[in-house]
Amino acid sequence: MTKIFFTYLFFAMSCFQIFSQAGQGVYQFLNLPVSSRLAALGGSNVSLRDNDLNFAFQNPALLTSEMHNVVGLNMANYLADIKFGSAVYSRTFGSKNYIAVGIQYVDYGLFKETTELNEIIGEFTAKDYALSLIYARPITDKITVGGTLKPVYSAYEHYTSFGVAIDAGVNYKSTSDLFSAGLVLRNIGTQFKGYYSDEMGQHYEPLPFDIQLGMSKKLSHAPLRLSLTLHNLQKWDLSYQSTNQPSDLLDNNSSSKDIGFIDMAFRHSIIAVEFVPTKSFYLTAAYNHRRHAEMLMPGFKSMAGFSFGGGIKLYKFHVGFGMTQFQVGNYSYQFSISTSLNEFRP
Repeated sequence: MTKIFFTYLFFAMSCFQIFSQAGQGVYQFLNLPVSSRLAALGGSNVSLRDNDLNFAFQNPALLTSEMHNVVGLNMANYLADIKFGSAVYSRTFGSKNYIAVGIQYVDYGLFKETTELNEIIGEFTAKDYALSLIYARPITDKITVGGTLKPVYSAYEHYTSFGVAIDAGVNYKSTSDLFSAGLVLRNIGTQFKGYYSDEMGQHYEPLPFDIQLGMSKKLSHAPLRLSLTLHNLQKWDLSYQSTNQPSDLLDNNSSSKDIGFIDMAFRHSIIAVEFVPTKSFYLTAAYNHRRHAEMLMPGFKSMAGFSFGGGIKLYKFHVGFGMTQFQVGNYSYQFSISTSLNEFRP
C-alpha cells in the first residue's frame, strides 16, 4: 500500500511540472459532465462510489462489481443548440476485473459556409468524439485503482484532429460506506494529428490535463451526503486576461484580473449536497465558484455556478435530470437513463 501511494504521489508531482499550461488547448469537451447527476453535482465528482456507472467517466476507479451488465445513456441540450451525450456499458470478469466501454460526443450543429462577401457556398458540421476503454480493480477491501484509455477524434469542417488521452485514478471507501475519497489524473495525453500544418510542420496543442481530488461524506443519522471536489490542482492561477471592458481593449498590456487568495482557492472547489432518503431517489444541489465568478454579469442577478438535479428508479430504470445555469437565460439541461440488463432475464 505504501508503494502504491508514493507511486501516485510521484506521478502527480511530476505532472505539476510537465503540464504547467493545463486548462488551455484542445478537446475541451472532455471536461463536460457526461450525465445529469454529474451536472447537478457541479460538473465533476471523483469520490462518490455509489454504483452509478457514469461516474467511471470521471474516475475509472469508481467502477464496481455491482455495475456488471449495466448500460447508461445520457443526452444534453447545451448552449446555442449544441447537443452532446454519452453511452456506457460495463461488465465484470472474474471477481476483481471491472471493465467498461463508453463514448462521448458533441454535435455543434450545421453551419453555412460563406465567402468573404457573405455568399453562401455550402454547409459544414463540427463534431467531437471520444471513446473510453475503462478498467478498474480492487487492491484491498477499501481501495480500488483504475485507468482509462481515450482515443479522441475531432472534425471541424475540413479540419480534423486525432489524439489519445489517459485517466488514472484511485478511490477509497470506508467500511461503514459513509465516507469515500478519490484522486484522478485526467486527460494525460497528446495529439497525434493537429488541426493544421504550417511551414514548421504539424501544429500540436496540449490536452486539458486536470488533477482532481475529492471526498464525499454521508451523515450517519440524516439522509444527507456532502461532497467537496478540488480541480485543476496542477495550476494555482486560474485567472485570465479580461478583454470585455473598454479599458482592457485600449490597454494591450493589461494583466490578469486581480484575484485574492481566498477567491482563487474557492475557484478550485466544487461543493455539493445530496438528499438521499433511499437508494432509489436523490436530490442534488451544488455550487461551482469558478463558473460563478467567470460567468457573472455586472448589473444582472443570476444563479451562475449553481446546479440542481434529481433522480429516481422507475420500474427497472434509473432516470435522472440535471440543470445548470451559466448566465441569465442560459441554461443547460441533461437527461440520463440507466438499467441493469440482468433485470430483464426471465
